[in-house]
Amino acid sequence: MVRNTRRPAVLIFCLLILAGCIKNQTPPEGMVLIPAGEFIMGSNKVDTEGKGAEFGTVKPWYLDEHPQHKVNLPSYFMDKYEVTNAAYKTFVDATGSRPPENWPSGTIPAGRESYPVAYVNWYDAERFCGWAGKRLPTEAEWEKAARGTDGRDYPWGNEFDAAKANTGDTGIGDLTPVGHFEAGKSPYGVYDMAGNVWEWTADWYQPYPGSDYTSETFGEKFKVIRGSSWGGMGHYAIPYFYRTSYRFYISPEGAFPDAGFRCARDLK
Repeated sequence: MVRNTRRPAVLIFCLLILAGCIKNQTPPEGMVLIPAGEFIMGSNKVDTEGKGAEFGTVKPWYLDEHPQHKVNLPSYFMDKYEVTNAAYKTFVDATGSRPPENWPSGTIPAGRESYPVAYVNWYDAERFCGWAGKRLPTEAEWEKAARGTDGRDYPWGNEFDAAKANTGDTGIGDLTPVGHFEAGKSPYGVYDMAGNVWEWTADWYQPYPGSDYTSETFGEKFKVIRGSSWGGMGHYAIPYFYRTSYRFYISPEGAFPDAGFRCARDLK
């Protein structure tokens, strides 16, 4: 009788492949896994009350989020927190890069090590992510990490709650250390995806596929930023700006006191 010695070898090979896949999906320190699959991107909301005109915003409400559509993404890793001053200082020291303009004499202000870095333009953010072995997230990756797969309006659900994010309603009037709002994290455990600092994404500001909205700002002129920031209009927040589907655009050369970033990374 001839014994089949091939089956155990095939089984061991398959187990090794499976083990490799599991290992590759283990998030690096400070990152979370965003699993592969579809999510709902954008919105079909309409500004029926004319709020955009009332508040004098620079673009119509909702139209650049049309049409709501499904996007299928492969798995990727996302930074759990916005990049901090301390992390950026390591990058500056290692590469000789320009420190943010709000660091006196090129040093982090006392006690601000765990605050998100700001005053970094898109190119600064891209260089940091590349130096760290990562990259800026695409607009779709950012939105999925913020809202999950159920199309929620905010990282925590569908109702705005000023106690769950650093917005104009908190009364803080400044940045907060990353991860300060535990109850405001996204379905995947990503913090500060509403408020604190705006976050750069990799993408140019372009219309979504199937959109009938046109704008002179579309094209390879402005980069998309997401999430809004700690500032409001006066001393209050407009929930519209903190939604997971909200998009805004900035020149990639711009650096602002309430704009920072986080990184993403492909699975390997």
